[in-house]
Amino acid sequence: YQQKSTTYQKSEGKIFGTFYHITYQHNKKLDKEILDELNKVDMALSMFNKESIISRINRNEDVQTDSMFETVYSLAQNVSEETDGAFDITVAPLVNAWGFGFKTGNPPTRHTIDSLRAAVGYKTVMLRDNRIFKQNPKTMLDFSAIAKGYGCDVVAYMLERRGIENYMIEIGGEVVTHGISEKRLPWKIGVTKPTDDSTAVDKELQTVLNVKDMAMATSGNYRNFYYRGGKKYAHTIDPATGYPVQHNILSATVLAKRCAEADAYATAFMVLGLDKAKKVLDKHPELMAYLIYSDNKGQLQVWYSPSMKGKILK
Repeated sequence: YQQKSTTYQKSEGKIFGTFYHITYQHNKKLDKEILDELNKVDMALSMFNKESIISRINRNEDVQTDSMFETVYSLAQNVSEETDGAFDITVAPLVNAWGFGFKTGNPPTRHTIDSLRAAVGYKTVMLRDNRIFKQNPKTMLDFSAIAKGYGCDVVAYMLERRGIENYMIEIGGEVVTHGISEKRLPWKIGVTKPTDDSTAVDKELQTVLNVKDMAMATSGNYRNFYYRGGKKYAHTIDPATGYPVQHNILSATVLAKRCAEADAYATAFMVLGLDKAKKVLDKHPELMAYLIYSDNKGQLQVWYSPSMKGKILK
């Protein structure tokens, strides 16, 4: 039981190539405990850590997986099944090739894309007896679309084990909240408008959500747009084709019980586009989504799950 007078602590730092900000009501600071948990996730899943399990798998070293790796791997494979492969932890080499192409103005050639696609496909990888087996040694795993969300979940479990009921965890824009804020109100989280101006410090808010005891993740990198025929498209690569998707979702925000799941589905919705995303949501009433897309005239429009009605504050 937490006294009303217990202070709210703040912990922040850097992890997974991004920043975290955590606020929690507790009588002492838990900086070390939080970092210990995040470092465990980093050792399992981080592409930035040369010694992580995933980095070693990508170098085809003989390495045993741990429970964190296995939890995230099976969640990822499950989301891939549920989204017909729109979410795929093996797609990174294609994403990187296009990312570089967009930057330099030289998109990858068909030949490059075909050779990279030969190593892409979540079904070509399997986990057995704490080992990952790949059909193609060139296949790379990348959990960057799920690791930040999972990191939020792991910190949340740690706080709950300590009986902490009021907290907000944010890692690189992915969020888990529980209980109430210092203002004795439900936590409020902003969803940013997809604008071209990457220098805008005060990102314009599209909406503010009232997220109580929920996890929230947003996909859609606001700086990554390209224009074609006067219309805006996000730099989202379809694992099925190896090419950028030709539809209109610019930002997908998903609310779920677990942040890792919200993270993965938000990524998948960017690939699926509006109509297919709605079909997945019909099958998964436990998920809620807030999707920003551009219509035929290039205007920003919003679609959100009917179950979100009461959560939208502005």
